[in-house]
Amino acid sequence: MQLAESFKMALDSLRANKLRSALTLLGIAIGLFSIIIVMTSIGAIQKSVEDAFNSIGTNNFIIQKMPAVRMGGPGSWRKYRNRKDITIAQGERLKEITTLPAAVGIKLQKSSRVVKYGSQSTNPDVMLIGVNLDEFIINDYEIEEGRGISKQDEIYARPVCVIGQDIVDKLFKSVDPIGEKIRVDNLNLEVIGTIKKIGSVLGQDQDNFIAIPLSTYKRAYGDKSSAQITVMAESEDLLEKTKNEVIGALRIIRKVPPGKDNDFEIVTNDQLIEQFNDLTKYFKLGAGIIAFIALLAAGIGIMNIMLVSVTERTKEIGIRKAIGARKITIKTQFVVEAVILSLIGGLIGILLGVIGGNIVAVYLKVSAILPLDWILIGLLVTSIVGVIFGVYPAAKASNLDPIEALRYE
Repeated sequence: MQLAESFKMALDSLRANKLRSALTLLGIAIGLFSIIIVMTSIGAIQKSVEDAFNSIGTNNFIIQKMPAVRMGGPGSWRKYRNRKDITIAQGERLKEITTLPAAVGIKLQKSSRVVKYGSQSTNPDVMLIGVNLDEFIINDYEIEEGRGISKQDEIYARPVCVIGQDIVDKLFKSVDPIGEKIRVDNLNLEVIGTIKKIGSVLGQDQDNFIAIPLSTYKRAYGDKSSAQITVMAESEDLLEKTKNEVIGALRIIRKVPPGKDNDFEIVTNDQLIEQFNDLTKYFKLGAGIIAFIALLAAGIGIMNIMLVSVTERTKEIGIRKAIGARKITIKTQFVVEAVILSLIGGLIGILLGVIGGNIVAVYLKVSAILPLDWILIGLLVTSIVGVIFGVYPAAKASNLDPIEALRYE
């Protein structure tokens, strides 16, 4: 009953001083908003990144020339640029001499291609990839119409291709694409299949591509650029053993001397997620510092307002004490008032932060999220701020001498 009465009196006091209360809780709202919007945005991006990296597969890993995440200045990247390219021949040799991999995919690619069909053409933003059969299988492309790339297509370097849904939508709005001829650079290709829509990852469209047999790609463009090799282990349990065998075999193939570091990178989804989380922790730290400063300033504002409130209500406090109100009752009333003020500001900040963070997520074309953990942390923090900065004014109010308080004008 006492707590309910304190709650009611606190709300009455806040309503009686609307402008002052609004300005005070604004500081709390800004503090919570600053951290919730950052955490919501980062959480949404992290979820999309994890979904993207998990698409590699839990029992797959990638071998490439350069690290997946680039950090450091130009000097730190010199050693990576000076590495020898990974060639198609090395990938094929790796497949021959290893026994544990279930599949060894090889891929080369060229970006910013224009695809033509009759008088129509796409924007110069299409990805052209050359893949062997294993790479096509590992990527787990789902065929919408027609068929996928076959072993015979690869052996005979047939001028055939499988296209993503963006190409279908742009060039074949009213025509069945299967069997039609398209042109990319100097290549005339027959469309043998279409891929089911994949969607976007981190705002990057995954359907704007053409896949051709690796041998066809090599005949048209050569193999001067570095290839990407994707290795599939038989199971997740055999991933480490498969990785160790592949690393040893590739060091032999690339003639890496004993004791020297690998001149290639091994990329797994767990590694990518860990590296991304390492990058985002600095943003979280910055948001935490900003929020701490804002909440400290807001807490001081709450204390100041509560001290003003105690001064304004000195006679009221004297009357209450004169008719039997105990110290704990007076103290509870003012602490509850400070906590309510803090919580209202916190709720406004959290609501705006979640909305703002998800607006950022939508802008970046990633899935929106509701960060329940940070919402609960925010509510806890605001309650603590209200208690800490409300205790001193409450103690001052409860210690007032009733006779002196009644004389106060």
